[in-house]
Amino acid sequence: MRENRLEELERAIGYRFRQPVLLERALTHRSAASEDANTRVRADNEQLEYLGDAVLGMLVSEYLIGTFAHWSEGQLSKSRARLVNAASLCIAARRLNLGNYLRLGKGEEKTGGRDKPALLADAFEAVVAAIYLDSGLPAAREFVKRALLDTAIEVEGSRLESSDHKSALQEFLQARGLPPARYAVIHEAGPDHQKTFWIQVDVPGLVNATGTGLNKKEAEQSAAAQALELLRAGEVK
Repeated sequence: MRENRLEELERAIGYRFRQPVLLERALTHRSAASEDANTRVRADNEQLEYLGDAVLGMLVSEYLIGTFAHWSEGQLSKSRARLVNAASLCIAARRLNLGNYLRLGKGEEKTGGRDKPALLADAFEAVVAAIYLDSGLPAAREFVKRALLDTAIEVEGSRLESSDHKSALQEFLQARGLPPARYAVIHEAGPDHQKTFWIQVDVPGLVNATGTGLNKKEAEQSAAAQALELLRAGEVK
């Protein structure tokens, strides 16, 4: 049954693994790795996430230089930061329904781990690393282009370097005569030096979304990115 699920995901991401164990590891959260003594994959996806972050940064930089050859270093840096932040990767992971395939411990499962932005972003990075280890840069490059970059460039185009998610949401609403978004902290957890914030953004009568981050600004950006994705998917005019 597990093999069938992995094959289903392979079709969704457009890549077939030579070593399926790499994909299974990419989907394994540390909560599952520590709880499941019977699994044949004992490692979680944290090392793959670490590697994927580096591979993703390089591939996105390469793509931006090739696509926007006239941009300055500052423009390229802003665009890369926007493309590889947690909010952007979470959206890409949701398009692939990665949450449906995550291996989570009971605690994470009960607290909605399959839809947590941070876990989804981490899983996306881990999948990038798994593809890279399985077949090298060309395969990883093709996946990143298809799963992340093509959609981002289609939606944002040359505006990518000049607008953050909150600004993009504000521009989207203003252009359609819609009311402004409202942000509110709905939860925070952790010690003072390492807090996680949950912020909800609400566009009255249209959409609300929740984002998380290690500070309020990051959480607002995450929430705005998800609200914008929902509004665009619903073709709000």
